Amino acid sequence: MARSLMLALGAVFAFPGLAAAQGPAATGGWVGPFAVIAAGIGMALAAGLCGLGQGRAVAAAVDAMARQPAAAARIQTAMIIGLALIESLAIYVLVVAMILLFVQPIKA
Repeated sequence: MARSLMLALGAVFAFPGLAAAQGPAATGGWVGPFAVIAAGIGMALAAGLCGLGQGRAVAAAVDAMARQPAAAARIQTAMIIGLALIESLAIYVLVVAMILLFVQPIKA
């Protein structure tokens, strides 16, 4: 497991170096390759942590509904609003990742 993780990390950090080593890039040198890495790592972290947060929120809501069945409707409404706010974080990170990937950097 650790060996495959190290191999994957080595490949991720090696490819931008190979892309920049082929000659002067027209998109700003090292900015383009590292923008791709930043977008990928940012989206992976946001998606993973949002998934964990949503799982914990649903687990707490189900636990609360089991303890107080009379308040299930209010708990469910609060849970859905909370899940929407958690999911909006992943959408914001996706927007930032798309900006990093598709906006051309400033040329000096």
